[in-house]
Amino acid sequence: MMRGRSLGPRFRWLWSAYAVSAFGTWLGFGAFPMLAILVLHAGPAAVSALAAVGPAVGALVAVPLGPWVDHRRKRPVMVAMDLVRFAALISVPAAYALDLLSFAQLLVVSVAVAAADITFTAASGAYLKGLVPPDDLLVANGRFESTNWTATALGPPLGGAAFALLGPVTSVVANAVSFLLSALGIRAIGGGEPAPRTTTRLRARDLADGWRTLLTHPGLRPLFFNVLLFNGLIMGTEPLLAVLLLNHLGFAPWQYGLAFAVPCLGGLAGSRLTPRLVRRFGRHTVLLTAGALRACWLLALAFIPGGTGGLAFVMVVELGLIVCCSVFNPVLATYRLEQLPADRIARTLSAWSVSTKAAIAAMTALWGLIASVTGPRVAIGVAGVLVLVTPFLLPRRDRTPAQPSQTVPSTG
Repeated sequence: MMRGRSLGPRFRWLWSAYAVSAFGTWLGFGAFPMLAILVLHAGPAAVSALAAVGPAVGALVAVPLGPWVDHRRKRPVMVAMDLVRFAALISVPAAYALDLLSFAQLLVVSVAVAAADITFTAASGAYLKGLVPPDDLLVANGRFESTNWTATALGPPLGGAAFALLGPVTSVVANAVSFLLSALGIRAIGGGEPAPRTTTRLRARDLADGWRTLLTHPGLRPLFFNVLLFNGLIMGTEPLLAVLLLNHLGFAPWQYGLAFAVPCLGGLAGSRLTPRLVRRFGRHTVLLTAGALRACWLLALAFIPGGTGGLAFVMVVELGLIVCCSVFNPVLATYRLEQLPADRIARTLSAWSVSTKAAIAAMTALWGLIASVTGPRVAIGVAGVLVLVTPFLLPRRDRTPAQPSQTVPSTG
């Protein structure tokens, strides 16, 4: 089990930094749309643009940063990305205090934070592989997964309360400070870090290396397409579910929040159970089973009844979905790190993140159009049927190639 197993003080600093930033991120979840609506009086089109365009442009900005990270030590990059996010976010309450806050600023900050998020994730994945022994990678990823689901359950309700009670920029301040604390925690890890295996200048062809790695690797390729389709359909229907629950079924906002916050605790349980499942059944079996089971829940959300029974119905369905995802995600993250050579981890993880964000943005736009014609129930139902195809994209057999040999780099 994960409890009681020590991965060393350096990992504890990394985990603490992750926990602080994760809670800050979820405290600030939804703050920008609320600022746009309540403070800047933006309309629906502007709010939708803020939600979609900012992350999409941020993903484009991050494309060259993945290969760039592979040429540098990872811990300084992680600290720098935390400081970029802190500086970008803290500019919002500063502008609000001076009565200078604008929609354009929110959009620019959203782009900067999205690009820094992707770059940080790419660097941290490469850094984790060098920090933790291979046999402990699953335990480490399980701890990150459980922390994320705990933050997801607690952060948005607390952030919403802070917004209402303490002012519209309170949760943004908390989010900004969390990145500053994360930077300090990563800085405190200490110790030497291997020099990058390659120090050659960034070339144009390096920009596509991450995608080349994903598309030519026999184990990662099917998982990559599985995740693109699954995440796109799940996240693309999330706004439609909000419309269905809040407008059509008349759920109160607190009921809507409760329906998604409580099931997130299932993510904590699932991620803590994952190492035991892998030891008992094997990694590939767990990956295949959890990946197939997580596709079975979305269709049920097209049949939500009204009233208290509907609230319980959503909680049960979301609990099942989240438990399956919380088992699948750390196994996938561990397998992905194990298969990537050290000099291509950051660019490949960056390519994965950019592709996922692009798929979610495209699916969100497409399903918005479908719902405008058919209504939210039918649109969710269509997505629920399509997501049943995703298990067929999972690799039936473990065709993992031999892990690339790695030379031992010099330490700085």
